[in-house]
Amino acid sequence: MDCSPPRRIHSKEMSCRSNAAEAIDYSERSAPKCVQPHKDPLLQLVSLQKASGSWMLDEDLAAVLGKTKEEVEKAKPELVNNEVWASILALIWLHAFKMDAKEEWELLSMKAASWIKAQNAPCVSECVEAGNKLLGCSVKKEALSL
Repeated sequence: MDCSPPRRIHSKEMSCRSNAAEAIDYSERSAPKCVQPHKDPLLQLVSLQKASGSWMLDEDLAAVLGKTKEEVEKAKPELVNNEVWASILALIWLHAFKMDAKEEWELLSMKAASWIKAQNAPCVSECVEAGNKLLGCSVKKEALSL
C-alpha cells in the first residue's frame, strides 16, 4: 500500500491543465454543426434493398422516388402487397432515371426481379403501368425482366 503524501501540482502545471481544458471546451463550442451531405438517391435506394432483393414501402423509399409515402400507397393496385409494389417502383425508377449507372445496379435489379417473380404476384403488368403513371415514366415490363 502506498502511503506517500499526494503529489502537489505546481501552479505552472495547473495552468497548462486548465488551458487544455479550456481549449477542448472552446473547440467543442466553436465547431460547426455537422451538416448531412446531400445523399445520392441511387446509393440511398441500394442501401434500402433487403437481402431478399425486395424493398419495403416506407418513407425512405418514397423520398428516393420523389414522393410521399401516402402518394405511393394511394397509387398501389389493390391486389398487390406493399413489398412487391415497392420493389416494382424501385425497378421502374432505376430503369427510368439511372440508366447511366446501369452497371452499378444491374445485379441488384436482377435479384429484385427474381424475388418479384417468386412471389407469383397478381397484376404485375398493372403495377408496372401504375408505377409508370406515378413516377411519370414509360418503362416496359419486359425491360424490368418481369
